[in-house]
Amino acid sequence: MARSDKAAAVDELEAEFRSSTGVVLTEYRGLTVSQLKQLRRLLGENATYTIVKNTLTKIAADRAGVPGFDGLLSGPSAIAFIKGDAVETAKGLRDFSRTNPPLVIKGGYLEGASLSPTQVNAFADLESREVLLAMLAGAMLASLQNAAALFNAPLTQAARALGALQAQHEQHQTTP
Repeated sequence: MARSDKAAAVDELEAEFRSSTGVVLTEYRGLTVSQLKQLRRLLGENATYTIVKNTLTKIAADRAGVPGFDGLLSGPSAIAFIKGDAVETAKGLRDFSRTNPPLVIKGGYLEGASLSPTQVNAFADLESREVLLAMLAGAMLASLQNAAALFNAPLTQAARALGALQAQHEQHQTTP
């Protein structure tokens, strides 16, 4: 690879690091081209999966301010640059690695923190962003309904007490 090509590759990788919300570093040794295509389709819009050169990736990661990749960059490496939902990307990689053991998750980087392979897999166990937002909205709605019931309770009790007094008063008037 010519020097100018290497510089362009480093610039491109640096731009990918900067524009991504996170990255997951994998080893792809033993995967076929068709399996790599299948993985890319599986990740879809959430991530781009790129085979990288370790030395160029180290330079680009350092320039982009992504620490912790030095010890992970050995052997054939590929990076999933996360563009969309990070949980969905982690789930896709984890599920693909379960059915295709040659894919090994080495680690990752998300929102300023380095992730171990165990942390990436734990992250994959989370619900998607949409599901978490729906759960939060449901919890907030339930809290609002409980608050409304609490605010209405004194009024309801007062109305019941007045109704009981009225019934008692009517009963005393009708009894001779």
